[in-house]
Amino acid sequence: MSTAPATAASPVEGTGARLRNVLIGAMFAAVLLIPKILHIRRNAQSWMAFRIFLGFAGAALVILPLSLWNSWLAAIAGLGMFLAAILLPPAKSQHVPDDKARELGALVIVNGGKYQPGNAAASPVQLFVGAEQIWALDANFQPLLVIPALEITSANALQKKDRWILQVRWSDKAAEFSYRGIFAEHLARVAESTLGSVMHTPLPILPKSRAASA
Repeated sequence: MSTAPATAASPVEGTGARLRNVLIGAMFAAVLLIPKILHIRRNAQSWMAFRIFLGFAGAALVILPLSLWNSWLAAIAGLGMFLAAILLPPAKSQHVPDDKARELGALVIVNGGKYQPGNAAASPVQLFVGAEQIWALDANFQPLLVIPALEITSANALQKKDRWILQVRWSDKAAEFSYRGIFAEHLARVAESTLGSVMHTPLPILPKSRAASA
């Protein structure tokens, strides 16, 4: 009497094991593919081709197994792929920091903390430091401030209560970049030294007596 239940439970256990193996394999493949998919999404044409391939592959997994063999697991996976191809958002036109740096001719990119242009709200910025100019760009890579590097007279990192400030002065203008958090001092110091490396250092002025003797 105990043989029949064991025989009936066997296909159920086998189906559950196959389903578990398919899910584990899918999760492992997804982890490996995520970086490549994110790279493809930067290019609109490659991303569209990937979506078309995913849609055709999903439709094939739905139709072929039903016509050739009875595999409902493949049909479910194919339906998921087909729906994912339809629901995936289109590629976003986004700038990569390295590409923007090459466009501007910047040598180094450093964290600029938050910068408040005029009466507008403070925004996180990155400082694209070039030999002649320094650009403070927001998250959309729009310039909020452009500083002539050769006109900078000082760049000092100072602590103010619970934050650090990078004060930059050039000609008759000045700007402040605010840093908060446990790495505030480190980020402000890095920005300070980076700006200091492109500042124009004036030649020392010799006293008249020494200049005459020279």
